[in-house]
Amino acid sequence: MDMLYWLLIAAVFIIAFIGLVYPVIPSVVFIVAGFVLYGFLFSFSPYSYMFWLVEAVFAAVLFAADYVSNLLGVKRFGGSKAAIWGSTIGLLIGPFVIPVAGIILGPFIGAVCAELIVHQKDLKSAFKIGLGSLIGFLTGVIAKGIIQLLMIGYFLWTVL
Repeated sequence: MDMLYWLLIAAVFIIAFIGLVYPVIPSVVFIVAGFVLYGFLFSFSPYSYMFWLVEAVFAAVLFAADYVSNLLGVKRFGGSKAAIWGSTIGLLIGPFVIPVAGIILGPFIGAVCAELIVHQKDLKSAFKIGLGSLIGFLTGVIAKGIIQLLMIGYFLWTVL
């Protein structure tokens, strides 16, 4: 039975990693759900206040990494707040409009459209900003993946 429980916990963690590229899936919620699931299936006794504090710090860093990576990617390439908003909207809508490719194209197209519409930038500048958005998104995915691995690693270190 323990094996089945661990498979359920692993499945919840895998869903969290899917959330790296599908932003509608709240990764942190699924990671914490894995912790809680472990508590219900096995025991909450390994969890100390320090465990929850460390995981809360990781979660805060995870949210910050998502925001900062997009912000820096767009700003580094000359984008505005409109491009950041466009990138975010594109990230949320893209996967539904263009499955799979929309994950990458959504932020790019959103940032480009925002700069073209709001600031009437030329196409070359808007594409450059879109590229910055894409780089920011991919950097954020890598950073968030590392942070999620750290969260799960600390969980495993605590309970095993």
